[in-house]
This record gives sequence, structure tokens and C-alpha cells, in this order.
Amino acid sequence: MSKEQAPRIYRKKEDIDFEIAFYEDILKDTPNFIEALSAIGEAYTRAGLWQKGLEADIKLSHLRPKDAIVFYNLACSYALLNQTRASLGALTKAIDFGYDDFEHLKGDTDLDNLLKDEHFQRYIKQLEKKKKPTKTSSL
Repeated sequence: MSKEQAPRIYRKKEDIDFEIAFYEDILKDTPNFIEALSAIGEAYTRAGLWQKGLEADIKLSHLRPKDAIVFYNLACSYALLNQTRASLGALTKAIDFGYDDFEHLKGDTDLDNLLKDEHFQRYIKQLEKKKKPTKTSSL
């Protein structure tokens, strides 16, 4: 690593810390502010504060109980904490609510522990087959 890169990494850590403090202050006054909860959940995850990220995602899932992206992020938070059953449950809900970006899902490192599971791989393949339109012959 060059000397020029080290300060940039340090500034990035400072940026994340600032971002977290900023959203924590907002949430003190407005604890159900969805955009702030979403932003702080992502910031906690980037900072490696996975439990706090999970707590934000759980709160979001109560405020947005049918939001596919909220449940996808919740699945990622559970997966980062090796809570695979909870992760799979949240991911199933995300898919039920319309999440269908399977290419992103298969490359998401937050879900690595799920992606290694053979049952989960088969499940995703089945969903992908359902998503693809079937060709029918015209008469």
C-alpha cells in the first residue's frame, strides 16, 4: 500500500463514523424515519457493526412489512451474523415480495454462507427457472 492510499482509507473511516453519528442524531428525534434507518443500517454494515445493522434492518422490516429490498437487506444482515435460518426466511420473504435480481444475489458476498449451501443453490435455480418466460409455439 502506498502512502497516498493510507490517508484515504483513514478519511473513509472518518466519513463512516461521521455518517453514523449524523444518522444517530436524526433518529434520536425521529426514530421511525425510514430513509435515516436505511442509511444507518448500511453505514453500520460498512463499518463492520453487523449487530447494529441488523437492529436497524429489523426495525425497517416492521415499518415496511412488504418491502422486498428491506427484507433482502435483512437477509444480508442475518447472513453476516451466521444466522442462516433467519437469513433464508428473510430472503424468502424478499422474493415473495418481488425481489428478483438473482444475478446480484448470487454475487453478494454478504450472503456467502447461504450461497455455499446446496439446498439454497437449488432453490435459487428453481426461482430463476420460474422467472424466465417460457416459449410457446403459436398456432
